[in-house]
Amino acid sequence: MMPLIIKDEYPEKLFREDGKRLDGRSEKELRPIKMEVGVIQNADGSAYLEWGNNKIYAAVYGPREVHPHHLAKPDRGVLRVFYRMATFSVFDRKRPAPGRREKEISMIVADCIEPVLFLELYPGTSFEVFIEVMDADGGTRCASTTVAALALADAGIPMKSLVSAVAVGKIDGKKVVDLSGIEDKAGEADLPIAITWYNEEVSLLQFDGDMDLSEMNEFLIDAKEALEKIHKIQLDVLKRKYLKLQEETKNEEEKEGKKGDD
Repeated sequence: MMPLIIKDEYPEKLFREDGKRLDGRSEKELRPIKMEVGVIQNADGSAYLEWGNNKIYAAVYGPREVHPHHLAKPDRGVLRVFYRMATFSVFDRKRPAPGRREKEISMIVADCIEPVLFLELYPGTSFEVFIEVMDADGGTRCASTTVAALALADAGIPMKSLVSAVAVGKIDGKKVVDLSGIEDKAGEADLPIAITWYNEEVSLLQFDGDMDLSEMNEFLIDAKEALEKIHKIQLDVLKRKYLKLQEETKNEEEKEGKKGDD
């Protein structure tokens, strides 16, 4: 894994002499990704994600009554996202109260995911997604969008598709996929992007840094390739859960059958 850099002391070069990035990755290589679902027992749906050094939980509750009541909509449900970073998730201790950045990312994640939900089936109610970043190392808005969509699917909420997100960018003049914390802060460009798979449309596209229009298409191609890999991981973890449930149900039925024979 990439060595953690304390405070604002970043290396002058973000590529090693052997042409690899500082954590040993190639230009289009994702950081290691691990996903799990059903990790919080008292939630209606939940997921956990490790993405590089990021460690993030997402818990879903709903449909349930909207508080405060004036936020309820008579013709559709409401999706509310609460993104929070633990005080110990970064080197400089973070204030416990949610800051402007956390409120912004909460809104971004909600906007990314809302198009895939059938909220019209749940008028007057709300779904609440609580995201807790336990360890942060670049790309938390993309990782949070990815894990929140997975938690909603785990809750069994009707969805048109999953949502996947990743950040692409430019470091030392080269295009790279999945920026780490160091690359995000010391690189020249950062472009987070999310896609809704039922129509393969972009639901998030932000940009920060220096990039010309001729590079944009190449960035989007690289992002699509990475997003397809992330989407497959999401699907695989959901399939594993339901195959496990299917096997457990089969075993229970066999036990009940043996009891009946006796």
